[in-house]
Amino acid sequence: MALNEVSITILETSDIHGHIMPLHYAANKETPNGLARISSYIKDMRNLEPDLLLIDNGDCIQGTPLTYHYAKFRDHLPNPVISVMNHLQYDCAVIGNHEFNYGMSIVSRAVSQSFFPWLSANILHSGTKESYFGYPYTVKEVKGVKIVIVGITTHYIPNWENPSHIKELAFEDALSSLKRWVQFIHETEQPDVLIVSYHGGFECDLETGEPTEQQTGENQGCRILKEVAGIDLLLTGHQHRTLSTCVNDTFIIQPGFNGQEIGKAVIHLKKGTNSWRVEKIEGEIVSMANQRPDKEVLDIVYFQELETQKWLDQPIGYIDGDMTIQNPLNVRTHEHPMIEWINRVQMKASGVSISATSLLSNVSEGLPSKVTMREIVSNYIYPNTLTVLELSEADIKKALEQSASYFKVDEEGQIGVNPEFVLPKPQHYNYDMWEGISYTIDVAKPIGERVIELEFPDEGPHHVVMNNYRAGGGGNFTMFKDKPVVKEILIDMAELLAEDLLEKQTIKAEVNNNFKVINSNAHR
Repeated sequence: MALNEVSITILETSDIHGHIMPLHYAANKETPNGLARISSYIKDMRNLEPDLLLIDNGDCIQGTPLTYHYAKFRDHLPNPVISVMNHLQYDCAVIGNHEFNYGMSIVSRAVSQSFFPWLSANILHSGTKESYFGYPYTVKEVKGVKIVIVGITTHYIPNWENPSHIKELAFEDALSSLKRWVQFIHETEQPDVLIVSYHGGFECDLETGEPTEQQTGENQGCRILKEVAGIDLLLTGHQHRTLSTCVNDTFIIQPGFNGQEIGKAVIHLKKGTNSWRVEKIEGEIVSMANQRPDKEVLDIVYFQELETQKWLDQPIGYIDGDMTIQNPLNVRTHEHPMIEWINRVQMKASGVSISATSLLSNVSEGLPSKVTMREIVSNYIYPNTLTVLELSEADIKKALEQSASYFKVDEEGQIGVNPEFVLPKPQHYNYDMWEGISYTIDVAKPIGERVIELEFPDEGPHHVVMNNYRAGGGGNFTMFKDKPVVKEILIDMAELLAEDLLEKQTIKAEVNNNFKVINSNAHR
């Protein structure tokens, strides 16, 4: 390559969600993902490109039993995810929305333990309005090329997060903040390359520009591409998609989730009279399935992983009957004993008589006859707390209709899942099942008119318990936003479930069949 031409490699991880070990914790089986596998790829790439830049796009410190156990019992030790990221020599990281799930002390400690800067242009101190965690951007010089990386985060976090976890923070609109910072960077830093690492995704189809979701501001990637000039490379995440393409003269990358893939971009530059000029950018998403787990990374977390495994295998109680899951769609169309139990625990913890919850993942296997912590945290995978809202019958009806939009009917009359809950990101957790009321969902009726035979225990207003994500309006449940908060139970649901099982020792698998899902056209 001529002296006036250079190529620079950028590697991006995003939405790692605590996956260091290549392990499915529920089954204790090896999986083709995680930072241990990513480490091997990075080391191979560094042998070829010693000057590569390694960037994490957020949502890295939460999501596995290892990170849960650390946050609850071992937070006096180094954060295992940060220890691995330090070992891998990350150049910078962006704050993601799930960074806050374990509380401010955990994320602040993670930032302080990092050997790399955290970028946070629009997460501000509510008092001073200065960047709370670190810097809006960082400057790197690679092969004589000046590169600026700016970090930005979806500002929708207050709609999901426990208010006590973010009480000192202000979240500036990501798009507005980015416009200001990109202009400032070009005027003051005059970079050869500007990279934006945005923990957020795309609200529209990248080819047609048609909206693919409600335009809430959660994802603003398409508006960024359309309205913010001067970005060479846009690194994204949050939606768990795999993307590598060029839109509006800006190259975009999104590298999946849980360390299944890594994003790679190669920026080719040519020297002009006074500065470098980007000639082209090539990108790809690289699977980690064939990478060997790096022993050095496994050794870093060995003792914390060992303690986690011991904790996971502690038996805490028994199930009388069948609480296993064979078909997640059946769980959502016919009341299931595990959902019934979760709702009952929520009602017990909150002291109210109406509850809503969901099946959080389609890979949940339910609970076997002998239950350990492994089964609890594998089925209730998020560190949600509980919120009690005061709701009218109309609010509840709207929420049930929102959940009822989860279903579709195929040509054979079979009930299936509405593609909007699957693409571009699976959102099965945004279908709720209720206890304390009775109702029927008729999927033959139009969306918005599907809830029939709705009955309440009294005239209301009603006190309803649900997780903090849903209470904030998460999952397009806008009818819950700004409703009166009666009380909050700031104990993780996984702990509440474990406590209930430890107290009772045996839980009977039973349902009261207070709801049903039908297709009234199927019998005509």
